[in-house]
Amino acid sequence: MKKFNFLKMFVLASMMMPAIMACAQSKLDKQVMMTIGDQDITVKEFCDVYYKNNLKSDVIEKKTVDEYLDLFTTFRMKVMEAERLKLDTSAKFQKELAGYRKQLAKPFMSSDDITDELVEEAYQRKLKDIRASHILIRCDKNALPSDTLRAYNKAMDLRKRALKGEDFGDLAVRYSDDPSAKDTPASEQAPARPGNKGDLGYFTVFDMVYPFETGAYNTKEGDISMPVRSDFGYHIIKVQSVTDAMGNIQAAHIFLQLPYGASEEDEAAMKQKANNIYNELKAKDGKNWSEMVKQHSDDRGTVGRDGALSSFTVSRIVPEFIEACKSLEIGEIAKPVRTMYGYHIIKLLGKTGVGTFEKESKGLSERIEKDMRSKKSEEVVLKQVRNEYKFKQNDKNLEAFMATIDSTILRKAYEPSDKVDMNATLFTLEGKPTKVSDFVSYIKKNMTPQKYVTPATYASQLYEAFSNETTMDYADAHLEEKYPEFKALVQEYKDGILLFDLMDKEVWDKAVKDTVGLAEFHERNASKYMWEDRVLASIITVSKPESLPKVKALLDSGVELDSLRTALQRDSITHTFVRKGYYQRGDNQFVDQTEWKVGVRNEIPSTVDQSTTIVCIREVRKPEPKTLREARGLVTSDYQVELEQKWVQSLKERYPVKINEKVLDKVRKLYK
Repeated sequence: MKKFNFLKMFVLASMMMPAIMACAQSKLDKQVMMTIGDQDITVKEFCDVYYKNNLKSDVIEKKTVDEYLDLFTTFRMKVMEAERLKLDTSAKFQKELAGYRKQLAKPFMSSDDITDELVEEAYQRKLKDIRASHILIRCDKNALPSDTLRAYNKAMDLRKRALKGEDFGDLAVRYSDDPSAKDTPASEQAPARPGNKGDLGYFTVFDMVYPFETGAYNTKEGDISMPVRSDFGYHIIKVQSVTDAMGNIQAAHIFLQLPYGASEEDEAAMKQKANNIYNELKAKDGKNWSEMVKQHSDDRGTVGRDGALSSFTVSRIVPEFIEACKSLEIGEIAKPVRTMYGYHIIKLLGKTGVGTFEKESKGLSERIEKDMRSKKSEEVVLKQVRNEYKFKQNDKNLEAFMATIDSTILRKAYEPSDKVDMNATLFTLEGKPTKVSDFVSYIKKNMTPQKYVTPATYASQLYEAFSNETTMDYADAHLEEKYPEFKALVQEYKDGILLFDLMDKEVWDKAVKDTVGLAEFHERNASKYMWEDRVLASIITVSKPESLPKVKALLDSGVELDSLRTALQRDSITHTFVRKGYYQRGDNQFVDQTEWKVGVRNEIPSTVDQSTTIVCIREVRKPEPKTLREARGLVTSDYQVELEQKWVQSLKERYPVKINEKVLDKVRKLYK
């Protein structure tokens, strides 16, 4: 976390550098402005960094060229030192940089147009909550065509039956492969649970897998969809309602638990009790809500919060509960609602709704990156990359190789036969060949046991993944040369990681571990770490008026303050709190109200309750140095500053700076 925050400060939040730099068009670009050690720094290199860190509109503290010049040279010396120490060659560094580079590359490896379309689609869906039921006919995503057709036809037959009037819930119980549709009998691990008859309750964007979500949002309220294919199989979806989105919901409830399978008598008694509670609430306009929660709610986890549940969205709670919330205005209380758990009397406390597109778009974009719908953008980019880098497949060689693959690939036991031409080219990118041997290595690394596909089908799936991955890796390897702004951004992260690791090694960690040096620094600078005037005081808070005379009597009797707690316990004097410590001005309001003189006792009654605070001054101390233990945080921080100053001075000796004043003067004039 420390390094992440450091890099956030070091690297600009923006992923893209400005398209036109102030210096980039200058004739000075290629001229050497300074030399640090044996490294030449051009005007463009300095100006690009100076522009981003000092001239952008969101920069808080802007610096002149001369003010920034010293910061820039110090920074460059530190990076050069890190490279001299070969910190950039360690496996840890390379892995960390590769991780950052992967994240930075994402915007350059996606289609903005498709992403924008997906964000707009997600926002429109986020505006609505859907309640829907489904019937699932399972079908493995790699199923044979005959099995896929059989599942599709079964789904179509059930859809026709539902359209002709058969009850959708009954069909779900009888035929759906989603086990939640059916009742679950009690077991040793869990009580009995009623099935949902295919009712999935409420959901919104990102709550379901993308194909199912699309099928639901493309079906009108009351209609039944055509079979929708997902990785689970075929779904037929009945949309029960489409309502305005509630967003995050805050609600409280009084819960009356009723076990599944309760008798009719128990059911009637519980319903009557719920109605009685509701009627009492209604008679007092809900002002007795807190009292009724404490008296009657079986949800003991929320009783202490007046029945308030943690904030939730529509997909996180049973649909009957959501239905009630949707019918309420904020502050209203709904009539008792029956769910599979019992009866709820619900009070709506708040709801966020959905923000504007501008407010929601960033979060939606981040969700899309992690969602399967991002494949749309990837498919568009893949096509663009193949065109740009002249992807050309050798169908003859591919067919010849595929013909040699047998059923061993389904058992994760594939080995190429001696007849396979391992040097045959499968495809080229900008004329550079990818050979059969490359694909064979990929197969061995990625094949897994398969049940539902033929060897040819599985081999084709692996080849598609291999060719796509190889193509995108090729494009990724050329990002720096294609996008100068990406190259600069990666370099900034590289320098930032190096700088962090070097500072940790030479300054931060050293200051913590060098206990002898830290102690010596503290001794040399003891006058910087001083206590102001202080008192040692005991503060006694008496919250019950009837205990105050007893406490005062103990104090009058000469009980030692260090023994006061024992005396209070001995005499059964309760509701009294004792603490002692050293205090400076401003540390404690009661101590500040007391005369700082040994032996003074001050009695301060509260203005808001019946408590009284007694302050006893035990010792008065003049200003004095803090011990190293007392000032360790400040001393360590200052010691780090001294270490860095000495270290930077040594760097200046190792990497002497030579400035071309004529060129620098021209740069100054650019930014007057």
